[in-house]
Amino acid sequence: MSDDFTQPPDGRVRCEWADGSDLYRAYHDREWGKPVHGDDALFERVCLEAFQSGLAWITILRKRPAFRAAFAGFSIERVAGFGDDDVARLMADAGIVRNRAKIEAAITNARAALALPDGLDRLIWSFAPPPRPRPRTLADVPVTTPESVALAKQLKKQGFRFVGPTTAYALMQATGMVDDHLADCWVGGDPGDTDPAVTFRTQVSVHIGDREE
Repeated sequence: MSDDFTQPPDGRVRCEWADGSDLYRAYHDREWGKPVHGDDALFERVCLEAFQSGLAWITILRKRPAFRAAFAGFSIERVAGFGDDDVARLMADAGIVRNRAKIEAAITNARAALALPDGLDRLIWSFAPPPRPRPRTLADVPVTTPESVALAKQLKKQGFRFVGPTTAYALMQATGMVDDHLADCWVGGDPGDTDPAVTFRTQVSVHIGDREE
């Protein structure tokens, strides 16, 4: 089945962006906005958010398995050890986004994450804002927040690249630091409302259109 094939509606009310394809729908229902922890899992999100910059999000969703294979499952320790031969290998891999600056940023970010004294998980989640009411419409969903600006600034201070405030906010949405499901969306805050077999290592962001930082 094509990623873009859309099944007939199932009667559930979703965030508007989720109805574009089955791939978006599954991502919305099972992954987006669920809390994610673990240094490697969050490193994956940082990398994929960076690779999305300037591209449609569907491109990243389709290439996600290839990204994992190419980047050693997003193991921070392994990616931090990548060298020139790995950059050349990645630039030749048609399964991923072949952008040298983003590839080199992923390696740089792995090295920066490895150097964090308390780990990437603790750093990122320290910027989680207090809970707030869900937005009523997509127009009510912010692009950046004071917390995402502060998170981006701290990540850059620690040596990370491709982590502007917009990318940082998308990361916060994707990893459950904020709940930007719309008020009438069927997906709730209880983990029991989605498939318990979902592994949140597959979660990335919601941004559907192009994004530049």
